[in-house]
Amino acid sequence: MSDRTADIQRILSSEDEEFRSWLEEHHACESRLSELASKSQVTTEEEIEEKTLKKRKLHLKDQMAAKIRSWESSNATV
Repeated sequence: MSDRTADIQRILSSEDEEFRSWLEEHHACESRLSELASKSQVTTEEEIEEKTLKKRKLHLKDQMAAKIRSWESSNATV
């Protein structure tokens, strides 16, 4: 992530409730995925959970990226 993108992400996470919610959920998904990855064996339910979490995490990342792009275009200096 570029410094500019990180700066925009910090701005949005402090000013935009929806963005902050997405970011928190993204981190929660990452945390749970780390827990599952550290297990020596996973159940079928945990495998399904892992796939679902990965899809949700990617969806959240896409939403955040779109909002960052939108913020950049509306706050661009000419």
